[in-house]
Amino acid sequence: MPILSQSLAPQFQAWLTGSVDQITVLAMRAKTGDRAALDEFVAATLHDVLGVCRYLGRPSDPDDLAQETYTRALGAIHRFRGDGSARAWLLSIARRVCADATRREVRNRRLDERLVADLIHKNHHDETWLEVDDLLSILDDDRRTAFVLTQLVGLSYEDAAATIGCPIGTVRSRVARARQQLLAQDESWRQVEG
Repeated sequence: MPILSQSLAPQFQAWLTGSVDQITVLAMRAKTGDRAALDEFVAATLHDVLGVCRYLGRPSDPDDLAQETYTRALGAIHRFRGDGSARAWLLSIARRVCADATRREVRNRRLDERLVADLIHKNHHDETWLEVDDLLSILDDDRRTAFVLTQLVGLSYEDAAATIGCPIGTVRSRVARARQQLLAQDESWRQVEG
């Protein structure tokens, strides 16, 4: 028996001794194509993944980040060896998804700021465009980006969605909400002036 156990890979030794946690067992079963094990794996880890995405990513959309986490994990599950915790493996993927989303958000914010600055500087040095810049500053980053790309830069909703990295319906709703917010703010400013 000692020769046999020495020849076994560490993950199989852990399986034989019962020291593998249930989530890792589910991941290994899911790796073989067991759909029920995959469903159980997702159900058992969803709370943790959402927590990581909520606190390390953008609090406004942890569901999107969690979905991206599972998409990446399922695409890579064939490489999961089972010699470590499946929970740790999955949460490391979630952490990378959040880091990627943060980098993408910073990159988009910089692009947005550069586009607005270029538009104002190159084409419009008058008071009206300075007011537009002031109005745009009240929008959160997501709404401002969608609004600027579609309404000022002139991208189609489809192209804006590809640029931002979100569904086209999300761009449409962000632009609609931005319009409502801008109109309300403009009305508020007019009442103060008048």
